[in-house]
Amino acid sequence: MTLDSLDTVVLSRWQFALTAMFHMLWPVLTTGMSIYLVVIEGLWLKTKNLAYYHHARFWSKLYILNFGIGVASGLPMAFQFGLNWAPFSEAVGDFFGTVLGFEGTMAFMLEASFLGIMIFGWQRVPPVMHWISTICVAFGANLSTFWILTANSWLQTPAGGVFVEGKFRVQDYFQAIANPFMVKSFAHMFFATLETSLFVIGGISAWYLLQNRLPNFFTKSLKIVLVMALVIAPLQVFVGHLSAEQVYHYQPAKLAAMEALWDTVPAGTPADWSLIALPNEAAQANTFEVKIPGLLSYLLELKPKLETPILGLKEWAPGDRPHLVGLIYYSFRLMVAIGLYLAALAIATIFVWWRTGLEGDRLRHYKWLWWGWIFAGPLGYLAIEAGWIVRCVGRQPWIVYGQLRTAEAASHLPPQVVLFSLSGLVALYTIFFFAALFFGSRIIQKGPNVALPVPGLQNAEQLEIRIKLAEHQPDRRPLETQQ
Repeated sequence: MTLDSLDTVVLSRWQFALTAMFHMLWPVLTTGMSIYLVVIEGLWLKTKNLAYYHHARFWSKLYILNFGIGVASGLPMAFQFGLNWAPFSEAVGDFFGTVLGFEGTMAFMLEASFLGIMIFGWQRVPPVMHWISTICVAFGANLSTFWILTANSWLQTPAGGVFVEGKFRVQDYFQAIANPFMVKSFAHMFFATLETSLFVIGGISAWYLLQNRLPNFFTKSLKIVLVMALVIAPLQVFVGHLSAEQVYHYQPAKLAAMEALWDTVPAGTPADWSLIALPNEAAQANTFEVKIPGLLSYLLELKPKLETPILGLKEWAPGDRPHLVGLIYYSFRLMVAIGLYLAALAIATIFVWWRTGLEGDRLRHYKWLWWGWIFAGPLGYLAIEAGWIVRCVGRQPWIVYGQLRTAEAASHLPPQVVLFSLSGLVALYTIFFFAALFFGSRIIQKGPNVALPVPGLQNAEQLEIRIKLAEHQPDRRPLETQQ
């Protein structure tokens, strides 16, 4: 391959995929862990148990590390809309740019503003005020998720206006924001970030328990995570199912790629679910496939036979349907498998907790369980990345579904220019990644600092000293000298 044979659109897509997938690793933990920090700090204020305070201080270190890497890695994403995707920005900027502006000025600024108090305010503001700051940080982080998912959902199901001469004219901002994909997409991502964060915290806690290091401390964090995960993990599976249903109704070509379905399944017949297959795009068929009879009908309509046909990929011309069918097919199944594994792990751990109490020497007999949690730590990230591959690769060849093609949205740049920026980002993100691993491992290896001063107690001691210094001392001089 020579530089002259490189394609600008392909390189631009590779660059955006790199920046998006790398950047996504970090806000995932900040949005989810911020909710955990709100819970743990609230428990400290309610119970006055110092263990909760030390938990808040320890886990907030990982939060801060992820926040910093997330900011640094996210800046190139914003620049790309004006550099690599200028025609796209010109075509949809009236809405898309406005929504991203909301994310920056409304959500990110709220999170960043109160983050300073959350980091440095432990000894400077009252504990309740610090907790309110943590709540504002969590709200801002998840508000960012809302606006980003709103923008991306609009690309999937554009609404609230019309395209006039290739440019989107907004007619109703509220309708555009509340596009058909928005609610379920945001819920799916919200639970995904929270679930991933919970299993990261649980995985780190399990690593400490496996080493029998601070077992009481990390048993407490594992129990809190477990209570939350027992609700979130099954709920995420259900919301994920709802998200797949909306693909069935609004993006039939993507559904066909997710199922490697080449021929249409007519109404009035059962639809089989493909468990494993080897899609062959050249032959427009699957070289090998194992199916579960009738399952897809129940998954989509809860009926043995379809009321609405499921269109196969052959219904669209090759230039109007998704490619990389194998990638879409297996990314979807990977996401589903991880979601089911995490839910099963939470249920299994609850059973062990019920049987043993997760206390004392009994913990040593469940090494398989702690390895299961350690293994689960990175799986949430993998599921999220796989889900976004399905969401975005499955949308192709459209950047705005049914309205604007990806090939028409890329800037007309020499491929050498895009290759240079892509190479630079690969080098930069490699540095970021290993820096995050280095500092993150140091935080985990060092562990919690249980000697940190407690804000309420320290202030009370200082106040007591000041009161003692100010106590009235009787005058012991002779009476004649007192006059």
